[in-house]
Amino acid sequence: MPALDGLRILDMTQYEAGTSCTQALAWMGADVVKIESTTFGDPGRGIATGSDYSPYFCNWNANKKSVSLNLQQEAGRDLLKKLLPAFDVFIENYGPGVAERLGVAYEDLKAVHPAVIHAQIRGFGDSGPYSQYKSYDMVAQAASGAFSITGEPDGPPLLPGPTFGDSGTGVQMGMAILAAYVQRLRTGEGQHIEISMQEAMTYFMRTRISFAGEWGKGVAPRAGNSMGSGPTGLYPCKPFGSNDWLYLITVTNPHWDALCMTIDRVDMVADERFSTGIARMQNGPALYEEIATWTREHTKHEAMKILGEAGVPCSATLDTKDLYEDPHLQARDFIQTVEHPELGEVPLLGWAPRLSNSEVPFERAPLLGEHTEDVLQGELGLSSEDLAALEDRGVIRRA
Repeated sequence: MPALDGLRILDMTQYEAGTSCTQALAWMGADVVKIESTTFGDPGRGIATGSDYSPYFCNWNANKKSVSLNLQQEAGRDLLKKLLPAFDVFIENYGPGVAERLGVAYEDLKAVHPAVIHAQIRGFGDSGPYSQYKSYDMVAQAASGAFSITGEPDGPPLLPGPTFGDSGTGVQMGMAILAAYVQRLRTGEGQHIEISMQEAMTYFMRTRISFAGEWGKGVAPRAGNSMGSGPTGLYPCKPFGSNDWLYLITVTNPHWDALCMTIDRVDMVADERFSTGIARMQNGPALYEEIATWTREHTKHEAMKILGEAGVPCSATLDTKDLYEDPHLQARDFIQTVEHPELGEVPLLGWAPRLSNSEVPFERAPLLGEHTEDVLQGELGLSSEDLAALEDRGVIRRA
């Protein structure tokens, strides 16, 4: 059975910080009903395409149902509150003050459903001098210190590539929801969960903060592509395209020894320039060139295979196309295929946690309002005539 079979979530999230949370829970078996506006739905639907079914939306909203309600109308808000008692969790990630204006703040919903678990994602939380500031992924990353440690030592801060500010917050919220759900199973009581994207991002900063020393008084430096005595860093590979690089890191003496033997440079083990970690760091440019001479003779995949099998920690720099073609991910069935209503079968990257006694098949992201009729009929007993009248008044939208 799905691990979270029976957990029901009313999902009023948008873009990524909230949708990543509810998608993760859906992939573990939760029943997630996504509430969307009747105009354009989740704003993420139109990112980069202008359509209402963008790849961005599809990547964050699999395994959900879509119910389209006009919450600007009192009738739409009434429908939402009538649905609420059938659900365990309500979650939203709107900007400051929006939930209060829509009447879906914790106190509003607790009055309708006292045992509800009410989850709220905010850029800077609901208290403090920044609480009214708006935030997106990179705002949270800048506010957490992530920019400050990304880039070359003598260059400006750089925007990190991954969207940890959103998805990292979402996964932490998912953990908090499960903790609150376990607690409710024991006590019968619901609760409010608040998470700040800024604070969530600092969780991913703890190692680099610790390197700064002085318990918060020091500033962690930007290290570029090389960290530690190494050799550690990115090395060029043929045919020398923009992502034809191998990353390797040697942490222990056995790693170093294995590297030297594998690239047929046993002489470097005894070379005084490279005989200790400190010596390797002091002679970094010379050492880099010795290793790069070898990597330039191989593709990134060849170099990864040779060094990986020899016990040297490394990886080819896989680009976003490589991920879908990676033989390891394919062998592990990590690439899932879902049906797209316009494009046919399309691939999606999978969900990393694997539970031995829980299986949830992948389902495509929903069309806007695709499940409005099914949910309102099934949960509230509305007739076809009721639904048609609501649709004529602009209260609901059906796909």
